Amino acid sequence: MKHYYRTPIGVRKEPLLAAPRASAQTSVELVSSRERDADFFRALEAGGMKLNKSQIEAVRHLDGPLLTLAGAGSGKTSVLASRTAYLLAHAKVDPERLLLVTFSKKAADEMQARIGRMPMIGPSAAKRIEARTFHSFCLLLLRRSGFKQAILGDDARKLFIFKRLLRERGLEEKFQPETLIALLSSYKMQLADLEALPDKSSDDYNVKAILLKYEEWKSEQQLMDYDDMLLEAYRLLQREDKLLQSLQNRYRYIMVDEFQDTNRVQYELITMLAERHRNFMAVGDDDQTIYSFNGARGEYILNFEHRYPEAKQVVLDVNYRSGGGIIALGNAVIKLNRKRREKTLLAAKTAGPLPLFARPKSADDEAELIVNEIVRLQQEGKRAYGDFAVLYRCASGSRALFDQLVIRQVPFIDYGSRDSFYEYGVIKPLIAHLRLSVNRRDFDAMAEMAPTLYVNRDQAMAFIREQEKLKAKKYPLIHLTRYPLLKSFHQDKIKERIKLIRSLETMKPKEAVRLLRSGFYDQYLDMGKSIAQQTEHKETLKEMLDELEAAAARFERVDAFLAFIDEIGERHEQMKTRLKQGGSHHAVSLMTIHKAKGLEFPVVFLAGASEGILPHSSALSAAKNRDRAVHQEANDAVEEERRLAYVAVTRAMEELYISSPAYYRGKTAEVSSFFTAAFTGNNR
Repeated sequence: MKHYYRTPIGVRKEPLLAAPRASAQTSVELVSSRERDADFFRALEAGGMKLNKSQIEAVRHLDGPLLTLAGAGSGKTSVLASRTAYLLAHAKVDPERLLLVTFSKKAADEMQARIGRMPMIGPSAAKRIEARTFHSFCLLLLRRSGFKQAILGDDARKLFIFKRLLRERGLEEKFQPETLIALLSSYKMQLADLEALPDKSSDDYNVKAILLKYEEWKSEQQLMDYDDMLLEAYRLLQREDKLLQSLQNRYRYIMVDEFQDTNRVQYELITMLAERHRNFMAVGDDDQTIYSFNGARGEYILNFEHRYPEAKQVVLDVNYRSGGGIIALGNAVIKLNRKRREKTLLAAKTAGPLPLFARPKSADDEAELIVNEIVRLQQEGKRAYGDFAVLYRCASGSRALFDQLVIRQVPFIDYGSRDSFYEYGVIKPLIAHLRLSVNRRDFDAMAEMAPTLYVNRDQAMAFIREQEKLKAKKYPLIHLTRYPLLKSFHQDKIKERIKLIRSLETMKPKEAVRLLRSGFYDQYLDMGKSIAQQTEHKETLKEMLDELEAAAARFERVDAFLAFIDEIGERHEQMKTRLKQGGSHHAVSLMTIHKAKGLEFPVVFLAGASEGILPHSSALSAAKNRDRAVHQEANDAVEEERRLAYVAVTRAMEELYISSPAYYRGKTAEVSSFFTAAFTGNNR
């Protein structure tokens, strides 16, 4: 039976055959031996690096601002390394006058090592270049200026502190600590004054108080977190003019990689440093701006000439990564965005296999289809497991894939979580209720669900165990009705919960999960709605609960569903042990599209290419709002979703499989308009 097709189901168009071919000319033909810098390019060629016309133009740029639009797979790392080498070897710039900023330590280290291997440079000169992440550079600046605070780099500790602050104010059931942490980061990276935050409503007052209390706690403990590194460095340069001038004088040439990912603080920092010489090279791709939730601002690329009217622009438009059919699909997807710089990727490779499309019934059918294909290609000797990546849009999108990979014992690395879907914090309390329905004396399950009764977990369990020693009960949870300080209505709620749990055992698992949600759990999670609406956190929780229902729907009995969950956990532990022995290069990569940015894989499976998943439902629903400002914001959100689709497509080097489940969250879902529009041009 045929599962994959050359066009999305329902599209009556010919496949997108191939992207335009790039010119085969390189520096060998383009740089004459009579030119003054010919020796440099001959040395590059001898080392196997033959640059194309646009790459040469970027490398040769010396003075003045330069915006380098680096399309997916266009060799931007080669350009950055070559331009650095050009400045050192040909223009004779002192290595200490160069500042190269990246977004990850790995990228900074790799860049420095690569520069050290460039012809006419060497490792010693490369080490004198300031190649750092934004955070590393800012921390170095702060340390040299006398800042002695220790770094609060432990996310678990930060989470613990926020939980404690919520508990102290009796708000642990009202607000999610993860939501407040994300909110605080957003405020700080946009240079918002925390003292000036609104506090008229009770929710706003409480949130503001907690954020300020966290800042006060850090000050007392002599700590700063990662956001503080950027913010304090910015404030330092704002008030210390002599320090700013010395840095401006030192760094004659500044280069920033992944410029589309910069937030406001990073942008302000780097433009301050570049102001004196204005030899600022920004390298990035507005079509890959997918981190707005972290404060990334695509307009810094789109409006580059507003800040630098004299700027030169170079477009790196030759894709060396993918086959022509994959590039053609990427071009067709992204061209329908309105807020972008016009560019079309050209193919350096000869046309490879065309992208393939599937229309499975559900997420579970989709996962089975994907894993079957992976296993087939591996068993036929055509591919190794390490050649495959399976990408998905949101956290809930990995559940069926994770389950299927574990069941089939296909080695994989889940870059989203080390645990199964059933170990997520939002899922475990519901599983605990199901466990209690089949084993009323499961004390671990009692501890897991206790917070949903609005009692302290540890204190409640200590009380239950103490009462059990005095007099054991058939349902130990009943002891909580005599828990000190509980009001009568709360005692009644506990009795109702016990009755609810007892009713679950004979139900089908999906019905049981749905009853728990409607009975109390959705309302329990809905506390603090006004804050949840400021992030995607609340929508993510709902998606995950819907996904739990989808998982439960495959079973007829609660005990069978629980046995499956336990089996998944056991098999996954066994697989992790084997994976440590075999190495990650022997495993399938399972990750979100966000995590995949900057990476490439021989074979990519994109799961969940359906309306409501990609594009995400939150963007689609907001786009229907008639309020002009809200509507524009929603259009921006849809365009970011399309950029996500583009990033996913352009991760594939040789083969690309795209699947669109027909049902999602219990409802029918159309094939993603991003992919149907790529063939029809109808951008609805």
